[in-house]
Amino acid sequence: MVEIKSEAALDAMREAGRVVARALAAAREAAAVGVALLDLDEAARTVLKEAGAGSPFLGYRPSFAPTPFPAVICASVNDALVHGIPDGYRLRDGDLVSIDCGAELDGWTGDAAISFTVGTPRPEDVRLIKATQRALDAGIAAATVGHRIGDISHAISTVAAEVRCGMPTDFGGHGIGRRMHEDPHVPNFGRPARGFPLRPGLALAIEPMLMSGGRNTYVTDPDGWTLRTSDGSRAAHIEHTIAITEAGPRILTAV
Repeated sequence: MVEIKSEAALDAMREAGRVVARALAAAREAAAVGVALLDLDEAARTVLKEAGAGSPFLGYRPSFAPTPFPAVICASVNDALVHGIPDGYRLRDGDLVSIDCGAELDGWTGDAAISFTVGTPRPEDVRLIKATQRALDAGIAAATVGHRIGDISHAISTVAAEVRCGMPTDFGGHGIGRRMHEDPHVPNFGRPARGFPLRPGLALAIEPMLMSGGRNTYVTDPDGWTLRTSDGSRAAHIEHTIAITEAGPRILTAV
């Protein structure tokens, strides 16, 4: 069931989104060569705690997962696409890191992700991150009244095709509100003018995931959570929670 949010509800989601933005900024600021992924998780936890917010990630267990998720962020490094579990791995010079984070505040949820490099960046990683950001920007630009979900999907996949990057076909964005995952699903591949109509008050998490190797396939780690590119190529993941409004898309997880 798709829920259309009131203006007051969207304002409440914006407050949750601000917490997400601060948590992601804290995790990124903590990231440096030699720093453990667990330290990035701790930085985000501190922000959530100080804001009086909960984590929709901590303890989350979808049908595919063998265990509940143990952290407040997903930390995916290099060939890890999404859902990486923060552990004792210490960041190395040139690592490509994707951090996904959510926050629950006053009954409403925000969800966003960033990708960045640590230390000396590889030019190809910089290009991949820029392409992923461009795909997200294109998806958000298509999120207007009168369009459909397929227009968002098509905009994202068009950018991926232009830069010859792969994307997982069975993972994508989603509706969001009182719960992190709500209807409708927002695929990263799709045909324009198809799918659920975009109406004022619809809140969506849009999240392109690009794989530099150009393939659309991935493998799952033994932990049952971490997804990695099947060819070992690097990946990037960038996400915002947005709202459809008569004035255009409103980004709820911006700083």
